[in-house]
Amino acid sequence: MRKNGMRARAACLAAAVALPMATPAQAMYSQNEAESVRKLDIMLMVSSLRCRFGPDDFQADYQRFSTQHLPTLNEAYRALHDILARTHGAKRATRMLDDISVSMANLYGQGHPWLGCAELKSVTRDLADKRQGDKLLVEANYLLAERRPAGTTLALRE
Repeated sequence: MRKNGMRARAACLAAAVALPMATPAQAMYSQNEAESVRKLDIMLMVSSLRCRFGPDDFQADYQRFSTQHLPTLNEAYRALHDILARTHGAKRATRMLDDISVSMANLYGQGHPWLGCAELKSVTRDLADKRQGDKLLVEANYLLAERRPAGTTLALRE
């Protein structure tokens, strides 16, 4: 009897420890954080398409970035969808995400406000080489700024 009680407690403890792993994606990101990571992905994708015919084509680098960070990118997308769905409903949340994608495509289809194709290629290659998905938020906030933050270089923030 005592062994069964110990097993039951061990099973409960194991389940309790596993709970944080099963936390919904929205708990990992705030709406602004999830949106920033999503926008970073869209900006890099649109920019890679825009730059594909010049000497600084970085579509292969973008594909490597996307593959490397797919779990993080998907988590941010799901988090943003879940957050928006709680407030606006699932159908409206999907439309809102589409609107974000279209607005980003329109914004960056004309070019990045302060980065050229060569710089975007370098940044995308550096991001593809990074393993930590949690660094994407820092990079997103930097790269999505309307102008280069004063006193910064293109070197990725640590």
